[in-house]
Amino acid sequence: MRRALIGVLILGGLGLAAGLWLTRAQALTEGDLAGLTGDATQGEMVFYAGGCASCHAAKDAEGEARLILSGGIGFVSGFGTFRAPNISMDPDQGIGAWTFAQFASAVQRGVSPEGTHYYPVFPYSAYALAEPQDIADLWAFWQTLPASDTESLPHDVGFPFSIRRGVGLWKLLYMPDGFTMPADTEPLIRGRYLVEALGHCAECHTPRDALGGLDRSRWMAGAPNPSGLGRIPGITPATLDWSETEITQFLADGFTPEFDVAAGQMALAILNLAQLPESDRAAIAAYLKALPAVEEQNAEPG
Repeated sequence: MRRALIGVLILGGLGLAAGLWLTRAQALTEGDLAGLTGDATQGEMVFYAGGCASCHAAKDAEGEARLILSGGIGFVSGFGTFRAPNISMDPDQGIGAWTFAQFASAVQRGVSPEGTHYYPVFPYSAYALAEPQDIADLWAFWQTLPASDTESLPHDVGFPFSIRRGVGLWKLLYMPDGFTMPADTEPLIRGRYLVEALGHCAECHTPRDALGGLDRSRWMAGAPNPSGLGRIPGITPATLDWSETEITQFLADGFTPEFDVAAGQMALAILNLAQLPESDRAAIAAYLKALPAVEEQNAEPG
């Protein structure tokens, strides 16, 4: 009996150790990023393609004020309310004291400078697919942005989701090991990169499972709005019947072929995408038209 109990304790200890090892935060190091030199001009385009200001600018900020990444916007979900932090260049309240390796670890690994997991409401599972050079360029541009001493607001997340170590398990299940849609031409490869990596469009337009992971079998097929208000539309050819030209134009000015206008988070996305060259918006359109036609589920009638 005593031997059995000891065996159980040993196995339990080994299981705990294995769990802690598997769910540890794995940051990038200076060695991982050796040889990279950022270009702020290129980084500005990465900034807009990545939609950084859509989440981290102050609510209702306009114009140049959108470059003051003081945070504060709340994102409601079934796991709690997450609030975008201050990621301006302020050294105390923002990220002005970070190194490039710490910045890259946050963006591509979801790991804080303190070695803890960030919640995946920060779309690092998409940014993980970005080219390291783009992250270096982004960091070079970031250092030109203004600082704000606004204090970050805490998340409102209850147990057990408040245990950050559990995010390590989420990462094991859901961090991608490659792109979702095949691409074999230059426009599609570029469009895929902009949509799946930098633009992280699937974060809104793809449904999720009970643990908040993307359902890749229904890629871009639309999803319930996390706020509980309506749905986010599908953007595969099964739902979006616009031409490539119409999609490209919508991404520039927010006006639909039916003379409606983008609203909510999509309006903010348009502000970013409008800064990109037309060739990039056309590549996004080509990607969307090449997607498998997946019908929306439980869509509102009408």
